[in-house]
Amino acid sequence: MARSLARRIIARASGEDAAPGEVVTCAVDLAMIHDSGGPRRVKPILERLGVGVWDANRVVVATDHFVPVFDEETRRIQNLTRDWVKAQAIRHYYEEQGICHVVTPERGHLRPGMFCVGGDSHSPTGGAFGAYMFGIGATEMAGVLATGEIWLTVPETILIEWTGRLGEGVFAKDMMLFLCTRLGMDGGRYQAVEYAGDAVRAMAMPERMTLANMTAELGGQTGLIGADDVTAAHLAGLGVAADIDGWGHDAGAEVEERHVFDASALPPQIAAPHSPANAADVGEFGGVTPTIAYIGACTGAKLDDLRVAARVLKGRRVAVGVTLLVAPASVRETEAARDEGIMAVFEEAGARILPSACGICAGYGDERLEAGTVCISSTARNFKGRMGDPSSQVYLGSPLSTAAAAVAGRIIDPREML
Repeated sequence: MARSLARRIIARASGEDAAPGEVVTCAVDLAMIHDSGGPRRVKPILERLGVGVWDANRVVVATDHFVPVFDEETRRIQNLTRDWVKAQAIRHYYEEQGICHVVTPERGHLRPGMFCVGGDSHSPTGGAFGAYMFGIGATEMAGVLATGEIWLTVPETILIEWTGRLGEGVFAKDMMLFLCTRLGMDGGRYQAVEYAGDAVRAMAMPERMTLANMTAELGGQTGLIGADDVTAAHLAGLGVAADIDGWGHDAGAEVEERHVFDASALPPQIAAPHSPANAADVGEFGGVTPTIAYIGACTGAKLDDLRVAARVLKGRRVAVGVTLLVAPASVRETEAARDEGIMAVFEEAGARILPSACGICAGYGDERLEAGTVCISSTARNFKGRMGDPSSQVYLGSPLSTAAAAVAGRIIDPREML
C-alpha cells in the first residue's frame, strides 16, 4: 500500500506501521539545540534526573541566538553552553558559525529518512532533505537527550502541490506568504505538510529549505519534500553519500487534504504587520516607505538569497533615509559570498554587514528595531514586538523584494529592477 513520506519515516523510527492518530515511540536519529533553548534549559533537568546525553554523536549544538555576546548575561549563557558541551563530550558543536537551521544541514548532518528533533520552532527546515524534523520544547528535549526516544501521534499528511514554474523574481518565500494567507496560520493543523509538484521539483535545496522552514508559520508539525536527484546532488556536494530510494514523494499515497496552486500565476508577495498571514500582491504596498531593510535569517540570508539580493543591488546605492542591514545565515555562506564578490556588492551599495546569527529576527542584540521604525525584512515572522519595539512595523518579503525596497526607498515590485 502506498504511504506518505511522513508515515514511512515514522515507521522506520518506531518499528511500527502505525496509522494516523496512533501513538508510537520513535528512536531519534539527531537532536539539535541552540544557546537560547539548549544547555541552559536542559542541563538542570538532566542533573535532577542524574543522567547525561544518551549519545553525544547524535547531538548538534549551535550558538546563534545570543551572538555576538553583548552583555554579561549573554556571556554567561555562552560560557555555560561551552562548558556543558565539553562535559557531555559533544563532538558537533558550532560556536558562532551561523543559524542552526543552516549550519546543521551544511555540515552534513541531515539525510533522507532520518527522524530528528530540534529545540526551535523552525526545525522543520530539515524536511527539505526528506527527513522528518520538528521543533520541541526544553522539557521534551531533555527527555530525548536522556533516552534517545520521543513519543509521537502519527500525523495525517496535508499535500500542497505547486504546478507550473515560478516566474522570474518570485521565490519560495512568496509561496509561503501566499499559503499562510490563503490557508491560515493554522492551515497545517500540526500535521505533516508535504510539498510536491513541478515547481517544487525545480527548486534548488536552499529554496526547498525555506518551504520546509516556514511550515512552522503554516501551523504544521513538519514540512516534507521527497528526496530526489536534487537532494542527492546537493548532499554529494557536501561530501555526504545519501540513499534517496524509498524517501521520495509517493504520488499514490493517501492524504487527508490536497491543495493545488499554479506557481506560474503567483506574483511577489508582501506580508503586512503583524502576521505572515497578512500577505497580498506586492503592488498593494506601493505607499510603504521603510527606514530599515533587513536581509537576514534562515529564510532570507542563505547564499542563494544573497545572490538574489545582489542582482538588484549591483551598481546601485541604498536610498537616502534607508538603512540596509545584511546578516548572512552562516559563516560559510559569508565566505562563499565574499569569494563570489557578493559581499563587495552589498558594501558598495551602502549596506551594513552584521554577524551570522539570528540577531534581530529573534529580537536579540543592539540592532533591535526602535520605536516607530518601518522595516521590510526577509525573515519568517513579523509578530508585534518580535524584532524590537512593539510600535515598530515589519513587512515581510523575499530577499529580492527587500533589496529592491532598500534601493527604491519604498516597497516596489522587485521585477522592475531585474
